[in-house]
Amino acid sequence: MELLAPAGGEEQLDYAIRFGADAVYLACERFGMRARATNFSIQDLPRVVVKAHDAGVKVHLTCNVMMHAEDIAQLPPFLEQAQSAGVDALIIGDLGAAALARKHAPDVQLHVSTQASVCNAETAKVWHSLGASRIVAAREMSLCELAALKRAMPQGMELEAFAHGAMCVAYSGRCLISDFLNGRSGIRGNCAQSCRWQYALMESWNQGKFFPVEEDGKSSYILNADDLCMLEHLDELREAGIDSIKIEGRTKKAYYVACVVNAYRQVLDGAPAAQFMPELESVSHRPYSTGFYFGPAHQTPQNLVYFRNTVWAAQVLDSEAAEDGLWRIRFKCRGKFAPTDALELLSPHMPVRPVRMTHLMHDPLSRAVVLTDGGTSGWKPRREEPYAVDIADHPAEYYFALIDLPAKPYDIIRAIPAS
Repeated sequence: MELLAPAGGEEQLDYAIRFGADAVYLACERFGMRARATNFSIQDLPRVVVKAHDAGVKVHLTCNVMMHAEDIAQLPPFLEQAQSAGVDALIIGDLGAAALARKHAPDVQLHVSTQASVCNAETAKVWHSLGASRIVAAREMSLCELAALKRAMPQGMELEAFAHGAMCVAYSGRCLISDFLNGRSGIRGNCAQSCRWQYALMESWNQGKFFPVEEDGKSSYILNADDLCMLEHLDELREAGIDSIKIEGRTKKAYYVACVVNAYRQVLDGAPAAQFMPELESVSHRPYSTGFYFGPAHQTPQNLVYFRNTVWAAQVLDSEAAEDGLWRIRFKCRGKFAPTDALELLSPHMPVRPVRMTHLMHDPLSRAVVLTDGGTSGWKPRREEPYAVDIADHPAEYYFALIDLPAKPYDIIRAIPAS
Protein backbone atom coordinates (compact mmCIF):
# COMPACT_ATOMS: atom_id res chain seq x y z
CA MET A 1 0.00 0.00 0.00
CA GLU A 2 1.50 3.29 -1.14
CA LEU A 3 2.05 6.12 1.34
CA LEU A 4 1.25 9.41 -0.40
CA ALA A 5 2.38 12.56 1.41
CA PRO A 6 1.74 16.28 0.90
CA ALA A 7 4.53 18.56 -0.31
CA GLY A 8 3.31 22.13 -0.04
CA GLY A 9 6.84 23.50 -0.46
CA GLU A 10 10.51 22.56 -0.78
CA GLU A 11 11.08 21.84 2.91
CA GLN A 12 7.92 19.75 3.15
CA LEU A 13 9.06 17.81 0.09
CA ASP A 14 12.45 17.12 1.67
CA TYR A 15 10.92 15.84 4.91
CA ALA A 16 8.27 13.75 3.16
CA ILE A 17 11.04 12.03 1.20
CA ARG A 18 13.33 11.67 4.19
CA PHE A 19 10.70 10.15 6.47
CA GLY A 20 9.50 7.49 4.10
CA ALA A 21 6.82 8.63 1.65
CA ASP A 22 6.46 6.41 -1.41
CA ALA A 23 5.00 9.31 -3.38
CA VAL A 24 4.30 13.01 -2.90
CA TYR A 25 1.61 15.24 -4.29
CA LEU A 26 2.27 18.88 -4.99
CA ALA A 27 1.16 21.82 -7.09
CA CYS A 28 2.55 24.59 -9.22
CA GLU A 29 1.33 28.20 -9.19
CA ARG A 30 -1.80 27.37 -11.16
CA PHE A 31 -4.55 24.75 -11.10
CA GLY A 32 -3.96 23.27 -7.62
CA MET A 33 -6.51 23.18 -4.78
CA ARG A 34 -4.20 24.80 -2.23
CA ALA A 35 -3.42 28.29 -3.52
CA ARG A 36 -2.05 29.36 -0.12
CA ALA A 37 0.57 26.63 0.02
CA THR A 38 4.10 27.61 -0.99
CA ASN A 39 3.83 25.48 -4.13
CA PHE A 40 6.43 25.25 -6.90
CA SER A 41 7.10 27.11 -10.11
CA ILE A 42 6.65 25.22 -13.34
CA GLN A 43 10.30 26.02 -14.08
CA ASP A 44 11.34 24.23 -10.85
CA LEU A 45 9.30 21.15 -11.59
CA PRO A 46 12.02 19.20 -13.49
CA ARG A 47 14.47 19.69 -10.61
CA VAL A 48 11.84 18.68 -8.05
CA VAL A 49 10.97 15.53 -9.98
CA VAL A 50 14.64 14.55 -10.26
CA LYS A 51 15.10 15.04 -6.51
CA ALA A 52 12.12 12.81 -5.74
CA HIS A 53 12.96 10.17 -8.32
CA ASP A 54 16.56 9.96 -7.12
CA ALA A 55 15.09 8.95 -3.75
CA GLY A 56 12.70 6.44 -5.33
CA VAL A 57 9.67 8.67 -4.70
CA LYS A 58 6.94 9.35 -7.27
CA VAL A 59 5.50 12.81 -7.95
CA HIS A 60 1.78 13.43 -8.41
CA LEU A 61 0.93 16.91 -9.69
CA THR A 62 -2.42 18.39 -8.69
CA CYS A 63 -4.45 19.98 -11.44
CA ASN A 64 -7.85 19.74 -9.80
CA VAL A 65 -9.46 23.16 -9.45
CA MET A 66 -12.89 23.75 -10.95
CA MET A 67 -11.84 24.70 -14.48
CA HIS A 68 -13.13 27.92 -16.04
CA ALA A 69 -12.76 28.75 -19.72
CA GLU A 70 -9.57 30.76 -19.15
CA ASP A 71 -8.07 27.83 -17.24
CA ILE A 72 -8.79 25.41 -20.05
CA ALA A 73 -7.22 27.80 -22.54
CA GLN A 74 -3.98 27.92 -20.53
CA LEU A 75 -3.85 24.23 -19.66
CA PRO A 76 -2.20 22.63 -22.75
CA PRO A 77 1.27 24.18 -22.31
CA PHE A 78 1.14 23.44 -18.57
CA LEU A 79 0.37 19.78 -19.26
CA GLU A 80 3.15 19.55 -21.83
CA GLN A 81 5.62 21.01 -19.35
CA ALA A 82 4.45 18.56 -16.69
CA GLN A 83 5.09 15.62 -19.00
CA SER A 84 8.47 17.03 -20.00
CA ALA A 85 9.38 17.38 -16.32
CA GLY A 86 8.69 13.69 -15.80
CA VAL A 87 5.85 13.80 -13.26
CA ASP A 88 4.33 10.39 -12.63
CA ALA A 89 0.67 11.36 -12.38
CA LEU A 90 -1.75 14.24 -12.82
CA ILE A 91 -4.57 14.56 -10.27
CA ILE A 92 -7.53 15.91 -12.26
CA GLY A 93 -11.21 16.32 -11.45
CA ASP A 94 -12.53 18.07 -14.56
CA LEU A 95 -13.58 16.11 -17.65
CA GLY A 96 -12.32 18.75 -20.05
CA ALA A 97 -8.98 18.90 -18.26
CA ALA A 98 -8.78 15.10 -18.36
CA ALA A 99 -9.34 15.09 -22.12
CA LEU A 100 -6.60 17.68 -22.58
CA ALA A 101 -4.28 15.68 -20.33
CA ARG A 102 -4.68 12.61 -22.52
CA LYS A 103 -3.82 14.76 -25.55
CA HIS A 104 -0.99 16.91 -24.21
CA ALA A 105 0.51 14.61 -21.54
CA PRO A 106 -0.26 11.08 -22.79
CA ASP A 107 2.69 9.51 -20.97
CA VAL A 108 1.57 10.74 -17.53
CA GLN A 109 -0.88 8.70 -15.48
CA LEU A 110 -4.31 10.25 -14.92
CA HIS A 111 -5.63 10.10 -11.36
CA VAL A 112 -9.20 11.23 -10.72
CA SER A 113 -9.36 13.77 -7.89
CA THR A 114 -11.66 13.40 -4.89
CA GLN A 115 -13.23 16.60 -6.26
CA ALA A 116 -14.90 14.40 -8.87
CA SER A 117 -16.83 12.64 -6.05
CA VAL A 118 -16.41 9.14 -7.48
CA CYS A 119 -18.30 6.73 -5.23
CA ASN A 120 -19.56 3.99 -7.58
CA ALA A 121 -17.99 1.56 -10.01
CA GLU A 122 -19.93 2.75 -13.06
CA THR A 123 -18.39 6.20 -12.73
CA ALA A 124 -14.98 4.60 -12.24
CA LYS A 125 -15.50 2.63 -15.46
CA VAL A 126 -16.28 5.81 -17.39
CA TRP A 127 -13.14 7.47 -16.08
CA HIS A 128 -11.16 4.34 -16.96
CA SER A 129 -12.45 4.52 -20.52
CA LEU A 130 -11.10 8.07 -20.67
CA GLY A 131 -7.64 6.90 -19.65
CA ALA A 132 -7.70 7.19 -15.86
CA SER A 133 -5.58 4.65 -13.98
CA ARG A 134 -6.57 5.61 -10.42
CA ILE A 135 -9.59 6.91 -8.52
CA VAL A 136 -9.18 9.09 -5.43
CA ALA A 137 -12.36 8.05 -3.68
CA ALA A 138 -14.99 10.44 -2.39
CA ARG A 139 -14.35 11.07 1.31
CA GLU A 140 -17.96 10.26 2.24
CA MET A 141 -17.56 6.55 1.51
CA SER A 142 -17.51 3.90 4.22
CA LEU A 143 -14.89 1.17 4.36
CA CYS A 144 -17.45 -1.39 3.15
CA GLU A 145 -18.38 0.84 0.21
CA LEU A 146 -14.72 1.29 -0.70
CA ALA A 147 -14.16 -2.46 -0.66
CA ALA A 148 -17.18 -2.99 -2.92
CA LEU A 149 -16.02 -0.23 -5.25
CA LYS A 150 -12.57 -1.78 -5.54
CA ARG A 151 -14.01 -5.20 -6.37
CA ALA A 152 -16.18 -3.76 -9.15
CA MET A 153 -13.63 -1.39 -10.67
CA PRO A 154 -11.90 -2.30 -13.95
CA GLN A 155 -9.04 -4.76 -13.58
CA GLY A 156 -5.80 -2.96 -12.78
CA MET A 157 -7.40 0.35 -11.85
CA GLU A 158 -6.11 1.65 -8.53
CA LEU A 159 -8.03 3.08 -5.59
CA GLU A 160 -6.65 5.86 -3.39
CA ALA A 161 -8.24 7.01 -0.13
CA PHE A 162 -7.51 9.67 2.47
CA ALA A 163 -6.16 8.28 5.73
CA HIS A 164 -5.21 11.36 7.72
CA GLY A 165 -5.79 15.09 8.00
CA ALA A 166 -8.44 17.77 7.86
CA MET A 167 -11.96 16.91 6.76
CA CYS A 168 -14.32 19.28 4.95
CA VAL A 169 -17.96 19.76 5.88
CA ALA A 170 -18.87 20.08 2.18
CA TYR A 171 -19.51 17.12 -0.10
CA SER A 172 -16.07 15.97 -1.31
CA GLY A 173 -14.79 19.47 -0.79
CA ARG A 174 -17.33 21.12 -3.10
CA CYS A 175 -18.04 24.14 -0.92
CA LEU A 176 -19.24 27.62 -1.87
CA ILE A 177 -19.31 29.26 1.58
CA SER A 178 -15.85 30.83 1.33
CA ASP A 179 -16.57 32.21 -2.14
CA PHE A 180 -19.89 33.66 -0.99
CA LEU A 181 -18.50 35.33 2.14
CA ASN A 182 -15.03 36.36 0.96
CA GLY A 183 -14.76 36.05 -2.77
CA ARG A 184 -12.15 33.32 -2.07
CA SER A 185 -13.21 30.18 -3.88
CA GLY A 186 -12.60 26.88 -2.13
CA ILE A 187 -13.09 24.94 -5.33
CA ARG A 188 -10.43 27.09 -7.00
CA GLY A 189 -7.86 26.53 -4.27
CA ASN A 190 -8.22 29.60 -2.07
CA CYS A 191 -10.51 28.49 0.79
CA ALA A 192 -10.76 30.89 3.74
CA GLN A 193 -11.82 28.07 6.12
CA SER A 194 -15.20 29.75 6.66
CA CYS A 195 -16.55 26.57 8.25
CA ARG A 196 -14.13 27.09 11.15
CA TRP A 197 -15.38 30.59 12.04
CA GLN A 198 -17.44 31.49 15.07
CA TYR A 199 -20.87 32.54 13.83
CA ALA A 200 -23.55 34.72 15.38
CA LEU A 201 -27.00 35.92 14.35
CA MET A 202 -27.37 39.70 14.15
CA GLU A 203 -30.67 41.50 14.62
CA SER A 204 -29.98 44.54 12.47
CA TRP A 205 -32.96 46.56 13.70
CA ASN A 206 -31.81 46.27 17.32
CA GLN A 207 -28.70 48.46 17.13
CA GLY A 208 -26.61 45.70 15.64
CA LYS A 209 -26.94 43.39 18.62
CA PHE A 210 -25.38 39.94 18.08
CA PHE A 211 -27.00 36.69 19.16
CA PRO A 212 -24.89 33.51 19.33
CA VAL A 213 -25.84 30.56 17.15
CA GLU A 214 -26.35 27.94 19.84
CA GLU A 215 -26.76 24.21 19.94
CA ASP A 216 -27.86 22.90 23.33
CA GLY A 217 -26.48 26.04 24.95
CA LYS A 218 -22.97 25.48 23.63
CA SER A 219 -20.81 27.52 21.28
CA SER A 220 -21.31 28.14 17.61
CA TYR A 221 -18.72 26.30 15.57
CA ILE A 222 -21.55 24.48 13.88
CA LEU A 223 -19.63 23.42 10.75
CA ASN A 224 -16.33 22.40 12.39
CA ALA A 225 -15.34 18.87 11.30
CA ASP A 226 -12.96 16.62 13.25
CA ASP A 227 -9.67 15.55 11.69
CA LEU A 228 -9.29 12.10 10.15
CA CYS A 229 -6.89 9.53 11.62
CA MET A 230 -6.72 5.93 10.38
CA LEU A 231 -3.34 4.92 11.81
CA GLU A 232 -4.96 2.18 13.89
CA HIS A 233 -6.89 0.79 10.91
CA LEU A 234 -4.28 0.40 8.18
CA ASP A 235 -4.76 -3.37 7.99
CA GLU A 236 -8.46 -2.82 7.34
CA LEU A 237 -7.70 -0.34 4.57
CA ARG A 238 -5.29 -2.82 3.03
CA GLU A 239 -7.84 -5.63 3.25
CA ALA A 240 -10.43 -3.42 1.53
CA GLY A 241 -8.10 -3.22 -1.46
CA ILE A 242 -6.90 0.35 -1.05
CA ASP A 243 -3.77 0.82 -3.17
CA SER A 244 -2.67 4.18 -1.79
CA ILE A 245 -3.35 6.03 1.47
CA LYS A 246 -3.18 9.80 1.35
CA ILE A 247 -2.17 12.27 4.05
CA GLU A 248 -3.96 15.60 3.72
CA GLY A 249 -1.96 18.77 4.41
CA ARG A 250 -0.33 20.79 1.63
CA THR A 251 -0.68 23.93 3.75
CA LYS A 252 1.02 22.22 6.71
CA LYS A 253 4.61 22.90 7.73
CA ALA A 254 7.55 20.51 7.42
CA TYR A 255 7.40 19.44 11.06
CA TYR A 256 3.83 18.21 10.60
CA VAL A 257 4.79 16.34 7.43
CA ALA A 258 7.79 14.70 9.10
CA CYS A 259 5.90 13.50 12.20
CA VAL A 260 2.82 12.23 10.39
CA VAL A 261 4.69 10.55 7.53
CA ASN A 262 7.04 8.94 10.04
CA ALA A 263 4.16 7.49 12.05
CA TYR A 264 2.36 6.03 9.02
CA ARG A 265 5.58 4.73 7.47
CA GLN A 266 6.61 2.90 10.61
CA VAL A 267 3.18 1.33 11.17
CA LEU A 268 2.93 0.31 7.52
CA ASP A 269 6.31 -1.37 7.99
CA GLY A 270 5.09 -3.39 10.95
CA ALA A 271 5.43 -1.23 14.06
CA PRO A 272 2.43 -1.32 16.44
CA ALA A 273 0.04 1.58 15.93
CA ALA A 274 -0.10 2.17 19.69
CA GLN A 275 3.60 3.03 19.64
CA PHE A 276 3.11 5.83 17.10
CA MET A 277 -0.30 7.25 17.94
CA PRO A 278 1.46 9.65 20.36
CA GLU A 279 3.34 10.98 17.33
CA LEU A 280 0.09 12.20 15.87
CA GLU A 281 -0.68 14.00 19.11
CA SER A 282 2.63 15.83 18.84
CA VAL A 283 1.54 17.96 15.86
CA SER A 284 -1.21 20.56 15.62
CA HIS A 285 -4.56 18.87 15.02
CA ARG A 286 -8.25 19.00 15.79
CA PRO A 287 -9.91 16.09 17.62
CA TYR A 288 -9.33 12.86 15.69
CA SER A 289 -12.00 10.56 14.31
CA THR A 290 -12.27 7.86 11.64
CA GLY A 291 -14.27 10.06 9.26
CA PHE A 292 -16.98 8.17 7.36
CA TYR A 293 -15.15 4.83 7.35
CA PHE A 294 -17.22 3.24 10.13
CA GLY A 295 -20.31 5.44 10.23
CA PRO A 296 -21.24 9.13 10.19
CA ALA A 297 -18.32 11.51 10.57
CA HIS A 298 -17.97 13.49 13.76
CA GLN A 299 -17.85 17.23 14.29
CA THR A 300 -16.73 19.48 17.13
CA PRO A 301 -19.39 22.21 17.20
CA GLN A 302 -18.44 23.32 20.72
CA ASN A 303 -15.27 25.19 19.76
CA LEU A 304 -12.29 25.29 17.44
CA VAL A 305 -9.73 23.30 19.40
CA TYR A 306 -6.21 22.54 18.21
CA PHE A 307 -3.98 20.17 20.15
CA ARG A 308 -0.19 19.97 20.04
CA ASN A 309 2.11 18.71 22.77
CA THR A 310 5.56 19.26 21.23
CA VAL A 311 7.54 22.09 19.65
CA TRP A 312 10.05 21.77 16.82
CA ALA A 313 13.15 22.97 18.63
CA ALA A 314 16.10 22.23 16.34
CA GLN A 315 16.91 21.05 12.84
CA VAL A 316 20.22 19.18 12.81
CA LEU A 317 22.61 20.46 10.16
CA ASP A 318 25.88 18.65 10.95
CA SER A 319 26.99 16.00 13.42
CA GLU A 320 30.28 14.44 14.44
CA ALA A 321 31.40 12.13 17.18
CA ALA A 322 32.90 13.82 20.23
CA GLU A 323 34.53 12.34 23.31
CA ASP A 324 32.80 10.52 26.16
CA GLY A 325 30.20 8.97 23.86
CA LEU A 326 28.69 12.31 22.88
CA TRP A 327 28.04 13.90 19.50
CA ARG A 328 28.71 17.50 18.57
CA ILE A 329 25.92 18.97 16.45
CA ARG A 330 25.35 22.20 14.63
CA PHE A 331 21.66 23.03 14.32
CA LYS A 332 19.20 25.60 13.10
CA CYS A 333 16.89 26.86 15.82
CA ARG A 334 13.23 26.33 14.89
CA GLY A 335 11.63 27.35 18.19
CA LYS A 336 12.70 28.69 21.56
CA PHE A 337 13.89 26.02 24.00
CA ALA A 338 16.44 25.29 26.72
CA PRO A 339 18.74 22.25 26.98
CA THR A 340 17.07 21.50 30.30
CA ASP A 341 13.71 20.97 28.57
CA ALA A 342 12.50 17.43 27.88
CA LEU A 343 13.88 16.80 24.39
CA GLU A 344 13.33 14.02 21.85
CA LEU A 345 15.17 13.04 18.68
CA LEU A 346 13.14 12.18 15.60
CA SER A 347 15.04 10.23 12.93
CA PRO A 348 13.76 8.26 9.94
CA HIS A 349 13.16 4.54 10.49
CA MET A 350 13.98 4.82 14.18
CA PRO A 351 11.87 4.93 17.33
CA VAL A 352 11.51 8.37 18.87
CA ARG A 353 14.13 8.65 21.62
CA PRO A 354 14.72 11.00 24.55
CA VAL A 355 17.91 12.99 24.01
CA ARG A 356 20.03 14.98 26.44
CA MET A 357 21.71 18.24 25.36
CA THR A 358 24.58 20.15 26.98
CA HIS A 359 27.14 22.84 26.13
CA LEU A 360 24.77 25.00 24.09
CA MET A 361 26.55 27.73 22.11
CA HIS A 362 25.20 30.42 19.79
CA ASP A 363 26.87 31.14 16.45
CA PRO A 364 26.63 34.94 16.10
CA LEU A 365 27.77 34.86 12.49
CA SER A 366 24.57 33.08 11.49
CA ARG A 367 22.79 36.43 11.61
CA ALA A 368 24.81 37.81 8.71
CA VAL A 369 23.15 37.41 5.32
CA VAL A 370 25.48 36.34 2.53
CA LEU A 371 24.93 38.41 -0.63
CA THR A 372 25.24 37.20 -4.21
CA ASP A 373 28.46 39.18 -4.72
CA GLY A 374 30.13 37.28 -1.88
CA GLY A 375 29.71 39.99 0.74
CA THR A 376 27.37 40.10 3.71
CA SER A 377 24.43 42.21 4.76
CA GLY A 378 26.73 44.45 6.75
CA TRP A 379 25.53 43.24 10.14
CA LYS A 380 28.53 43.13 12.45
CA PRO A 381 28.24 40.89 15.52
CA ARG A 382 29.79 42.07 18.75
CA ARG A 383 31.36 38.63 19.00
CA GLU A 384 32.47 36.51 16.08
CA GLU A 385 33.18 33.28 17.96
CA PRO A 386 30.41 31.02 19.30
CA TYR A 387 29.60 31.70 22.93
CA ALA A 388 27.75 29.79 25.63
CA VAL A 389 24.04 30.48 26.20
CA ASP A 390 21.33 29.05 28.43
CA ILE A 391 18.55 28.98 25.82
CA ALA A 392 18.19 28.88 22.05
CA ASP A 393 15.86 31.78 21.40
CA HIS A 394 16.71 33.03 17.91
CA PRO A 395 14.72 30.99 15.34
CA ALA A 396 16.53 30.50 12.01
CA GLU A 397 19.94 31.16 13.61
CA TYR A 398 22.60 28.52 14.21
CA TYR A 399 23.81 26.92 17.41
CA PHE A 400 26.24 24.25 18.54
CA ALA A 401 25.66 21.67 21.27
CA LEU A 402 26.55 18.21 22.54
CA ILE A 403 23.94 15.45 22.58
CA ASP A 404 24.06 11.87 23.83
CA LEU A 405 22.69 10.20 20.67
CA PRO A 406 24.01 10.07 17.10
CA ALA A 407 22.11 12.30 14.69
CA LYS A 408 22.15 12.94 10.98
CA PRO A 409 21.54 16.13 8.99
CA TYR A 410 17.86 17.14 8.97
CA ASP A 411 17.00 15.03 11.99
CA ILE A 412 14.52 16.79 14.26
CA ILE A 413 14.98 17.65 17.93
CA ARG A 414 11.73 18.60 19.57
CA ALA A 415 10.84 19.97 22.99
CA ILE A 416 7.97 18.86 25.21
CA PRO A 417 6.66 21.93 27.03
CA ALA A 418 6.15 21.59 30.76
CA SER A 419 2.45 21.11 31.56
